[in-house]
Amino acid sequence: MCPKTLDEWRKYYFANVKPEEHIVELGKRLYVKITEVIQSEVAEITEEDCIKYMKQLVIDRTFLGYETEIQTVYGQLEGLLDVKIQPAPDKWDRLYNVDFFVKVGDSYIGLQIKPISFNGGTIQLPEIFKEKSIQEETHRQFTEMYGGKVFYIYSFKNGQKKEIYNMDVIDEIRNELIRLRS
Repeated sequence: MCPKTLDEWRKYYFANVKPEEHIVELGKRLYVKITEVIQSEVAEITEEDCIKYMKQLVIDRTFLGYETEIQTVYGQLEGLLDVKIQPAPDKWDRLYNVDFFVKVGDSYIGLQIKPISFNGGTIQLPEIFKEKSIQEETHRQFTEMYGGKVFYIYSFKNGQKKEIYNMDVIDEIRNELIRLRS
């Protein structure tokens, strides 16, 4: 007999899997944990504990994620392009929205590494495209000032490592390297 309703499943479960008393006992243990154990542990938490936790969560963990992303994507780019990639000066980040650069003679190529996420198989990019259109003017100014274009590199998490999503940008950067070297 295959249960077809919740009531039939309930009767089947209590008769064939575990008795109702077992689940009642689990509920009682949970109640004790919540009202006695967890409550006393929660009572020991201070405001300072919460502040430290939030700083650790927001600052430390995001920095570690940032470092992982940069090292992974940056390392891939250096290997694929056979160039040295360097962090941009703070001034370039603020004025030109450039995070990293490649020096080519007296010119510079600007790079922006942006993480993207997948949601149900679709790419979540609206904010990045909005940001990109806003930054076009500052990237144009960078090109006028330093000679090289600014490129966006989108990264995504594949298992435990970050990978470059828009691999076609590698050829674009190579072409820019050739142009600036000639």
